[in-house]
Amino acid sequence: MSPSVSNTLSTPKRGAAAAGRLFFLDLAVGRVMSVNPDGSDLQTVVTEGRKLPDGLAIDLGSGHLYWTNMGNLKANDGSIVRSDLDGRNLKTIVPPGGTFTPKQIQLDRKNRKLYWCDREGMRVMRANFDGSDVEALVDTSLGDPRPGADAKKWCVGIVVDSEGGQIYWTQKGGDNAGEGRIFRANIEIPPGQSPTSRKDIALLYDGLPEPIDLELDARNRMLYWTDRGDPPRGNTVNRAPADPTPGTDNLIEVLMSHLMEGIGLALDLKGGRMFVTDFGGSVYSANLDGSDQRTLLFGQGNLTGIAYAERPAGR
Repeated sequence: MSPSVSNTLSTPKRGAAAAGRLFFLDLAVGRVMSVNPDGSDLQTVVTEGRKLPDGLAIDLGSGHLYWTNMGNLKANDGSIVRSDLDGRNLKTIVPPGGTFTPKQIQLDRKNRKLYWCDREGMRVMRANFDGSDVEALVDTSLGDPRPGADAKKWCVGIVVDSEGGQIYWTQKGGDNAGEGRIFRANIEIPPGQSPTSRKDIALLYDGLPEPIDLELDARNRMLYWTDRGDPPRGNTVNRAPADPTPGTDNLIEVLMSHLMEGIGLALDLKGGRMFVTDFGGSVYSANLDGSDQRTLLFGQGNLTGIAYAERPAGR
């Protein structure tokens, strides 16, 4: 572990973790599943069929699950769905075509906004919690038609720092091409600029295998992400400073390895732990520094997004 990282982080013991509930997505079947953080009490919440669900977020205060459906990767039919925590009152809030291939989704609860990345659409997007006012904040297409064929322009993972007024996102790059990148920009587009012309975009990390989902520990200013590329740097969970200075690429830490294409990531900051899914069908847990790794579930399909609810979800 880099000294400059370990001096700033305090990892609570696992025994201090509050009870909660995990929700995760199985892309193969098209279902939302739920389980206790120790892997017990596995339940199916919703089965939608093969719409390729990818990103998942929870608004515990309102009792809602939100998830993205990629749909046909070559057709403009991506959508965003909302349901109650028990799967009832299923509603499509961003209809097919409102986004091309929506990936990871995050909530800004303070401002009641949804944020997500649109992979083949080559955009970072947002909408209100009810799905209204859909807009693009970043457009990486540079004039390419949608769906975009250039994987360097594919936006995949996203996290929102609402207090700091910034968004962070990953751009995957080609398969195992070492083209993956992580960017940051202000939440709001600067006056007089557009999603295609904004000048406030900063490249934080470059040359990554295939970075996917992204999370932020805002208090300790650390980014966490999964990577589905080839070992040794891929099939991993990583972390690095959210505010790097030039020449700090060596601060990237590999926290977990040997995943079967790492995809979903959720942090329980109060409990000092993280939860991870991979495309091989497993759910894992570990401390925030990567220690005490545990396999909670395996053989559950092709798993994508995962989210953690801090207290039991009414079950």
